[in-house]
Amino acid sequence: MTALAGAIQILGGLAIAPLLPGTIQTLKARLQGRRGPSPLQPYRDLRRLWGKTLADPQPTTLVYRLAPCIAAAATILVLFLVPIAGLSPNWPLGNDAIVLAGLLALARFALAAASWDTGSGFALMGSSRDLTLSVFAEALLVLALILAALPAGSTDLVTLSAAASGAAVWSEPAHWCAAAAFALVLLVETGRQPIDSPDTHLELTMIHEGPLLEYAGRDLAMLEWSGAARHWIFLVVAAELYLPHWGGFGPQLACLAIGVTALCVALAFTETAQAKMRILRAPALLAGGCLLALVGLVSWLVG
Repeated sequence: MTALAGAIQILGGLAIAPLLPGTIQTLKARLQGRRGPSPLQPYRDLRRLWGKTLADPQPTTLVYRLAPCIAAAATILVLFLVPIAGLSPNWPLGNDAIVLAGLLALARFALAAASWDTGSGFALMGSSRDLTLSVFAEALLVLALILAALPAGSTDLVTLSAAASGAAVWSEPAHWCAAAAFALVLLVETGRQPIDSPDTHLELTMIHEGPLLEYAGRDLAMLEWSGAARHWIFLVVAAELYLPHWGGFGPQLACLAIGVTALCVALAFTETAQAKMRILRAPALLAGGCLLALVGLVSWLVG
């Protein structure tokens, strides 16, 4: 079972991850009364981009060239950290939640450095907005992970998943606060409304898509896959740590599949019901999430 969980860790992130944003886009189109693209459209886009030649803006340095590789490599390493149905092989990297946050921050830093290297106004604008939100989003992520770590007494994701199984954890107000806080993190890290709009083609409103404007071909394919893999990572972490699951490996795997599907539907409903908020209001929303997480922390300490 542990070997099967390890296979799903890697193959799921590499092969299934593009299916998640494709499914969200299809569900959102159906909710809006449109036919919309196929859930397999991200695979077609990746195949098309992988066959195109590279186009580098001039002048650029090695920072621009290495950024897609660093972002993709950091994302692949994160795949080894996230347990599947409470199990994970004994990878040398371990399963620490703080390492997960650090690797994702490294991928964000690489893209921001590449934007500065190109000097493109739109790329710099998107990176500056992304970094502004990341100040709040990464703090909120750490707080949500700390709240999940309190019942387990550890930051190991396998231990956290075991501590979140069953119904006892749902009696704690801290768990509800952590789940709400992580929901905001999920919106930020996947670039979904109301924080960001994945469908926008206007450079002035882009956040996550802004740093990708100067890339083409295989570099853009790696960055697009990294964005899809973030959907996989955060949806699986949300299902493992904050949604109900119980039993052995088989029942927990079924709960994981149901939980990820339910989260995709929830994201589609959220994007249909909510318009993109003003960029200056997004930090206030994330700051409110941090305050909610701190309320959960105080409730745990007092209780």
